Amino acid sequence: MAYTPHQLPEDRSTLITDHLVLVDIIAGRMVTQVPAFMNRDDIKSAGLMGLIDAANKFKPEKKILFKTFAEYRIRGAILDEMRKLDWFSRSLREKQSNINRCMMELERDLGRYPEEHEMAAKLDISLEEYQKVLGQVSHLGCVSLNETLDHSETGRSFQDALIDTHKGSSPVSILEQHELTRVIAEILELLSEKERLVISLYYYEELTQKEIAEVLDVSEGRISQLHSQALIKLKSKVKNALD
Repeated sequence: MAYTPHQLPEDRSTLITDHLVLVDIIAGRMVTQVPAFMNRDDIKSAGLMGLIDAANKFKPEKKILFKTFAEYRIRGAILDEMRKLDWFSRSLREKQSNINRCMMELERDLGRYPEEHEMAAKLDISLEEYQKVLGQVSHLGCVSLNETLDHSETGRSFQDALIDTHKGSSPVSILEQHELTRVIAEILELLSEKERLVISLYYYEELTQKEIAEVLDVSEGRISQLHSQALIKLKSKVKNALD
């Protein structure tokens, strides 16, 4: 049964039941991006809470599809659960921070994004070790695209800029959205060809990392590394642009 923005069943359990498949789909996509101790059942459980929350808070007068609203709530609930479990170890956070700092320093010195071998040299590690670190922090990508770019509760996120969510918004909000989208579009052009392709296939075409690996004929681990590095570049550049 399909629901338009102008329809809402009195029994919200029906709304939840009819959209349970969304939990399975989103959980399937995120299962490879969570820590080992968080299995598919844990993810689905958190996603289900998000779906229930969406059904409780859905307002048809906002003129958006319930499916769209529920997808955001489900992803958000899973990410909230990850944060509650504090699945970023102190070591990984330090590694990510170190990579961010080195990348910004090299970009300032070189006037362009550094190559992987240049990053490795700056960090005083081998190229193999650098790529291994990228793989270790690759799951940060899931959070990076959904975390806000400012400190307000309603702050914009990377994901907001990749999806058209401004229907019904005020003219000022639409202009701000277009500006953020323009900034990210310009930054995407600065990524390497493979990094752009990974971002495009993952976030626009919604392929899994395994499927992207098959398309590009490289290992899934390499896709994880490219994905991680691309998001680190996006994060630092977008925040600098907004500042």
